[in-house]
Amino acid sequence: MTTIAHDITTTDWIALARRIGETLRADVAARDRGGQISVAAFDLLRTTGLSAALVPIEFGGGGVSHREMGEILRELGRHDPSTAVAFAMHTHLVAAQVWRHNHGIDATAVFGKVAAGAILVSTGASDWVESNGRAERVDGGFRVSARKAPASGCEVGDVVVTSIRHGDAPEGPQVLHFASPLDAPGIRIEKTWDTLGLRASGSHTVVFEDVFVPDAAISLTRPADAWPPVLNVVIGAAMPLVMAAYLGIADAAVELTAALVADRCEPHTFQLAGEMMNAYTTAADLIAAMFTDSDNLHFDNTDSYGARTLSRKTVAAEALVDAVRLAMETVGGVGFSRSCELEMWYRDIHGCLFHPLPRAKQTRFTGRVLLGRPPIG
Repeated sequence: MTTIAHDITTTDWIALARRIGETLRADVAARDRGGQISVAAFDLLRTTGLSAALVPIEFGGGGVSHREMGEILRELGRHDPSTAVAFAMHTHLVAAQVWRHNHGIDATAVFGKVAAGAILVSTGASDWVESNGRAERVDGGFRVSARKAPASGCEVGDVVVTSIRHGDAPEGPQVLHFASPLDAPGIRIEKTWDTLGLRASGSHTVVFEDVFVPDAAISLTRPADAWPPVLNVVIGAAMPLVMAAYLGIADAAVELTAALVADRCEPHTFQLAGEMMNAYTTAADLIAAMFTDSDNLHFDNTDSYGARTLSRKTVAAEALVDAVRLAMETVGGVGFSRSCELEMWYRDIHGCLFHPLPRAKQTRFTGRVLLGRPPIG
């Protein structure tokens, strides 16, 4: 395993991310073809302290800001998109805990695990409001069963952060939020991730089979079919970081395109390059605005904040896809070849469309909030 020595109090975190990305880049195409996550990448993220960069210094982390964490993910995305996006799933869970800490809620336990090297795995994309699975009340807790997919990075993760539907709760259907060690009895991983892009993100299925979850592990119990304000926190913590990883893909695509067509003088090349830059600039500006609005994870938990963040995410995602598509069109047929990284990046960039919320759900959500309705209904 390669290690990169650093002093956590003086590290240039972006430069560190660049060195890690450059270390990983040689194997990216092979892992894309084979659909294999980089265990070495996550070993590096642990040993260099990047996996705990967002944890406040007083809890043993690097104390970077929300925006700085986005820049770290952006730099990784330039080199290894699958690792960057999988790592964003870990960092967004840490960011949500930083928001809690900033609002006077104890996050010591999670900070301690992350500072000690734990990688967190999210199942949020499959859970959303209603969640899934089955929970049965037993002495001292619950027995739960479910299938959770995608769960990015689950092969290299230590703790899964998830929720389970408790349909038989006396008060009506409930959702139970909890975290569990991935090596707990009854939890296993099925390798189901076989996709167009982000093939090396390890976003397989985590299967829970009659897993015991003690009452002490339940962090939140809420009604199953009503909008939970906690998701505004998740949206505000997560979406800027996730989109920053994808912005790194666009950074690399624009840079490569400029190099490949530098000697061309055809009018249509200039026009396509300009259109590419319009889309790229739109995406970059929207993602920057998301970080500004997050106020370094001090934002207010409101539906209007969640709706605005999701609107920016949708428009940024469409612009990112357009930017990489136009990069391929500007370059021409070589960009369609697997010998050119643009082909992989074009597949990878489409992953941004599927993070919560996809466009049709987002526009309905935002429209309902604008007109004074609950976000879902």
